[in-house]
Amino acid sequence: MTRSAILPDLPGQSPSNRSLERGIEILRAFRPGSELLGNGDLVERTGLSKATVSRLTQTLVGAGMLQWDPARRAYRLAPAVLSLAHSMRTGSRVLSAAAPLMRALAESRRINVGLAAPDRDEMVYLESIRYNRRIVLRHVVSGQRVPMELTSLGRAYLAVAPAPQRKALLEVFKARRRGQWKAIEREIDDARASVHARNFCAAAWQPEVVALATPLATADAIYVLNCSVSTGDPLEAVVGELHAPLLALRADIVRALQAQAAQEA
Repeated sequence: MTRSAILPDLPGQSPSNRSLERGIEILRAFRPGSELLGNGDLVERTGLSKATVSRLTQTLVGAGMLQWDPARRAYRLAPAVLSLAHSMRTGSRVLSAAAPLMRALAESRRINVGLAAPDRDEMVYLESIRYNRRIVLRHVVSGQRVPMELTSLGRAYLAVAPAPQRKALLEVFKARRRGQWKAIEREIDDARASVHARNFCAAAWQPEVVALATPLATADAIYVLNCSVSTGDPLEAVVGELHAPLLALRADIVRALQAQAAQEA
């Protein structure tokens, strides 16, 4: 998926560099479960021509972003990519303010607490502190992506996203979920109403997992906080138990960010 209306435009933005955008599309093609990709795989995943993919993969190998596996005739991400991710995490003011508070809530309530940000039509976990009450097979880690249209994280974001961007995203989801779209659209609308009325929304898109999420807007971006539990309890019972701690966490993070800004002023 190339840059479109689902990505916000920046004031005074210069024309994009097509070669750079295409190189980034190559890197984006690598996902968990797709650690090794050949040129043919990359053509299929990016929609770029064979000649363009071949030229870009050679450039990315030379730049240290990809490694070539001659035995399998395929590429994998190079260690430099992990270094970039580490730099992002250590340099994030939101993460430095939020992580200790998130951990304290997870440990005191024995729940899972996460912080995510939108990336195109998905949500990406920046931090995920897992403290499951029950043993589950699903483990969420930093960097993991989840569907925006199905999760409390994504629906909380959609509730406060700029209108043109939200409209474009809904068109993407409608095309992807045609058979289920009426029900999903109704749930997204309900979540938006809940965020505007109560500052959070809830979802149970996986069996016996209930999650609540609340938007966290900063000066430069919109993040989303969530908490979840693995439980057989009804959704409303979990909402009654966890919505106040979640909103208190958001308020604490906002105060921590304000304190950071005051110290740097």
